This record gives sequence, structure tokens and C-alpha cells, in this order.
Amino acid sequence: MRMVLCTGNPGKVFELSALLPSEIELIGLKDVGMPVDLPETQETLEGNAVQKATYVFERTGLTCIADDTGLEVDALGGRPGVRSARYAGMDKDPQANMQRLLAELHGRSDRSARFRTVVALVGPDGVRTFEGAVEGIIAHVPRGTKGFGYDPVFVPDGSDLTFAEMDPTAKNVVSHRARAVQALVTYLAGTR
Repeated sequence: MRMVLCTGNPGKVFELSALLPSEIELIGLKDVGMPVDLPETQETLEGNAVQKATYVFERTGLTCIADDTGLEVDALGGRPGVRSARYAGMDKDPQANMQRLLAELHGRSDRSARFRTVVALVGPDGVRTFEGAVEGIIAHVPRGTKGFGYDPVFVPDGSDLTFAEMDPTAKNVVSHRARAVQALVTYLAGTR
């Protein structure tokens, strides 16, 4: 089964490829001549995931998988949320995003947060969405060199390590993206 993974982020390609069954061949946006920066103008994670997958499906005719992820911090009223990638500006600078987040949490005792991912599957059979979430806290300083985005400041419940300190295989067991993708995989297995 051949599908387009609608992302320009190599970290996501690596993670999702490791989670999907081997009979699913993932190809990237560049493989089908699509831009890596797809439209994300919706107000929800689900809306953005569906928008990206639909955009590519309509132009290629291939079944598409797209996701959108947000970090929701309780003390900030759920921010950065759907704006996580552009929290510190339109250039999507992960370091600037983390620094803004840490600055806004400075002096706050409530550091509870969750990562949420919505995966959209868009193809000839229509649109389906799958969600995964993981609870945790925001560390006071970035730690670790693995992962991407906010991984250096997110400590999932039940761990003392940030996502960026975890081995990628260990992260895949507990991550929000893994949970959303597992729901997708379960669905795909049931449709064969």
C-alpha cells in the first residue's frame, strides 16, 4: 500500500515510518512534487491535519496521511496549542519557541502539559481522523539532543527524562504521535 506522508519534517518521517506496518510504503512530499510547506490555516489540530492531507490528495490522487501536533500547557490556557510550530514567529524556530514557552512559565509552579496529535487519512474512501495524547510537565531547562520541536522540555508522566533524552524507540512507545498512529494502524488493519 503506497501513501504520501504530508510533512517536510524528517523527524516525523522517521518516527511514522518506524510505527507503520512494513507493507505500507511511505513516500514524501518531494517524491510527488509537492511543496513541503503545506497550508495550515485552520483553528484546530484536526482542521490542519485534514487540510494538509486533502490538499495533497486532490493534487496527486494518492492516499495521504497528515498530522498536526500541539503542545497544550495548562498554566497558559492551552497555549501554544495549534500555534505550537509558530509560537515565536512565522519562521518556525524550535529554539525560539522553547525560549518563549520557558519565559512565559518562569516562576509558575503549575507546569502540567500535554502533547496532542491528530492524524488525518484522506483517500478515495473519504476522511478519517485519529487522535493521541500524552500527559506530562514542562522542564525548567531544555535537556537532551534527540527528537525535535519541544522534545527537550517535555517530560512525559512516568518518566524523569525529556522526550529529547529518550531513545527514539522508547519515545515511540509512549508518544502522542505513536498513539495516534496506532489508532490509524488499527483502522488500516481492519480495512484489508
